[in-house]
Amino acid sequence: MNDYLALFLGVVCAGIGGELFVRGAVGLAFWARISPGIIGATVVAFATSSPELSVSINAALAGQPQIGLGDALGSNVVNVALILALALLISGIQSPRDSVKRDFPVALLIPIITGVLFLDGELSRIDGLLMLGIFIAWLVAAVIEARKQRSAAEEVLGEHRRWLVVVLCVTGLALLVAAGNLIVAGARGMAISFGIDEFIIGATIVAVGTSVPELATTVVAKLRGHDEVGLGAILGSNIFNGLLIVAVAAMIHPITVPWREVAIALVFGLVALVFAYPTRKGFIGRRRGVLLLVLYAVYLATLLQRQAA
Repeated sequence: MNDYLALFLGVVCAGIGGELFVRGAVGLAFWARISPGIIGATVVAFATSSPELSVSINAALAGQPQIGLGDALGSNVVNVALILALALLISGIQSPRDSVKRDFPVALLIPIITGVLFLDGELSRIDGLLMLGIFIAWLVAAVIEARKQRSAAEEVLGEHRRWLVVVLCVTGLALLVAAGNLIVAGARGMAISFGIDEFIIGATIVAVGTSVPELATTVVAKLRGHDEVGLGAILGSNIFNGLLIVAVAAMIHPITVPWREVAIALVFGLVALVFAYPTRKGFIGRRRGVLLLVLYAVYLATLLQRQAA
């Protein structure tokens, strides 16, 4: 298939899939009697991170885990500095308290932990197990929070018929995964023709491609008035990418990458989260969106400059 056609079809699938998946996710929150924010940070985040997981596993099995690492770390920068920024440009976002207490601190710790583990230039299988343990601890905390909310969850807008919720979730997810795969295929084919470094390909072209599900889900959720679903999906996706996906790749094949290359993605990922951190009232204003977009432009320029050097 032509690379440009694959990109176009990917964008179409992302738009349709995002609409269906948000409807299903909000309905799932009503059905399970827990907040849409929890659903966003767990179920939606895992679903939209499935392209990154697929890329990471396939790359590690092929003996090229650098692509998977670049994809995961690059996607975390894209999620906040580009996707959240675009959502904020529409209007500010009110962050739920549980998200500020549970998800933001863990998301902020991920670049720091990854950077420390990479000081020796390699992410070993033992490092992967450690990251997996941290991920499981966060997931358990999210499940406990969900169980506390079951008795007091408020009604939310969305599809409430159980069979249709399942159909919307499955169909939307299938289209989102297809969108990610199509865009990755098209973008990778175009990038390889320019002779770009594997890690750089993963951190830029592939990262944007595999982040299309998060983009579609977040923007549609914002337009539908479900800010907590979009924000939860972004933060949860960063946690899945930075802990679960990187851990799985490292356990399959130890990852060796020059620390300087990894440092760029880690530093920009950390700074983006600091810029996006809510105020005491939990509000993230529209101006943060402009600031994050500027940061993303600087990130791309830094990576391209490093590639040219």
